[in-house]
Amino acid sequence: MGTEHPTGPDLWAGVDVGTQSLRVLLSDEHGTVVGRGAGPLSSVRAGDRHEQDPEQWWRVLGVASRQALRDAESTGTQPDRRVRAIAICATSGTFLLADDTGHAQTPGLMYDDARAAAGFDADRWRALDHPAQPTWPLPRLAWLIQHGSPELRQGLASGRLGLRHCGDHLAERLAGHRVATDWSHALKTGYDAGKQAWPAPPMEYLGLPDRALPEVVRPGTTIGRVSTSGAEHTGFAAGTPIRAGMTDGCAAQIAAGALASGSWNSVLGTTLVVKGVTDQPVDDPAGVVYNHRHPDHGWLPGGASSVGAGVLERWFPGADHDVRDAAAARFEPAGGVLYPLAGHGERFPFLRPDATAFESGRFTDDDDRYAATLQAVAYVEKLTYAHLSRLGATVGGRHYITGGATRSRYWNQLRADILGVTLELPATAEPAFGMAVLAAAGDGLLSDAAHRMIRRGTPIPPRPTAGDRFLSAYAAFVDALTARGWIDEGLARHALASA
Repeated sequence: MGTEHPTGPDLWAGVDVGTQSLRVLLSDEHGTVVGRGAGPLSSVRAGDRHEQDPEQWWRVLGVASRQALRDAESTGTQPDRRVRAIAICATSGTFLLADDTGHAQTPGLMYDDARAAAGFDADRWRALDHPAQPTWPLPRLAWLIQHGSPELRQGLASGRLGLRHCGDHLAERLAGHRVATDWSHALKTGYDAGKQAWPAPPMEYLGLPDRALPEVVRPGTTIGRVSTSGAEHTGFAAGTPIRAGMTDGCAAQIAAGALASGSWNSVLGTTLVVKGVTDQPVDDPAGVVYNHRHPDHGWLPGGASSVGAGVLERWFPGADHDVRDAAAARFEPAGGVLYPLAGHGERFPFLRPDATAFESGRFTDDDDRYAATLQAVAYVEKLTYAHLSRLGATVGGRHYITGGATRSRYWNQLRADILGVTLELPATAEPAFGMAVLAAAGDGLLSDAAHRMIRRGTPIPPRPTAGDRFLSAYAAFVDALTARGWIDEGLARHALASA
């Protein structure tokens, strides 16, 4: 393909690798989306195991990229040659092992794969300068070393195999060579964002060479260019820059425009992710809040819960959510409270690897129980902000919401009522759009690109007095968590006092 610059606006490509789908989005320099493509992803779940096939990631990337380029053809000629850069986000903590040729040697271990939880020792990891959770990559890498084949162990010890985050792997295949990761995807793998270095003790404990972990760069840094084979697979022009991305939660935060100090964004998709902007990192002795480094300045503290919209598909398969939402509006509040976990373990606003779903109270029917599920996710969201404010974070700034669940107007309103704040729904509330903005920013200020590309969204104020209806149910929810020992009485008192 040629290198001349065809007429027409510059385009920027964002890729979002989620749990259930991979999406590609093309945006122009003013934030107008000109092309979209997507394809489904499947998982293997069995007990604590949750894996995906990296080859499927690559295959769907090719299909979705070509679909987005075809979608953009109506806006001008040769959209593939107008794409100036690509950035990729993926679920935080999802990784695999690959060799230097980029070939995956393990399945993709998903962010909530909990097989390392049984032997997890939090004190040991804290002593190794890595206050990890059992679903974070290094504890699961230790599990792989213990349970994997001798060939896998030898490959890691020799440096022939190395850890790749999901986005790293796809960028590597696009470029045709090994690439650096970004400090956002690297965070849960132990990267010290303050010192900007990998801590040595965990690697010494695992007996692994430095080469087993990737080089780390600032998000937006060019880490490679699309190779000839990458171009043939995706339709993007050979030589197109590939820029270091961020996790999907951070990508959604960019898409929302929640980049100024004091602002917050909740991503409600399969799971719930809450992130904000602070001038200093938020110190959490419980280890459930972690601090991403802002590409421009400051910090992006927050956490990821295991509750979210994914539980609706597990508990109410095949439901018509518009119909269900209308029925749920009759139950404010629901007849009981529940904790909506689809599997084992909770990560935020408290850490309990043994947590499972529970119900208390009496539900009139399935519609009442559906209403309780929607409300419970909002209660968890409210509790995350209570936990953050208890740690000293200012949570009274602008609140944005993104993620697939924002398609439900009723749930958006319900969350505004329960949180008691005006929520802002961005014009393009998609992580893939956040990656297009980051691709456009490159080495420059992310806030400058966001100012050019992100459009003001729709405000959703709480309904007058509506929040009062949920106060007793929220108190019952907090009491139920306290009774189980999942939260301490200090957080419970703070949560109820700030309600």
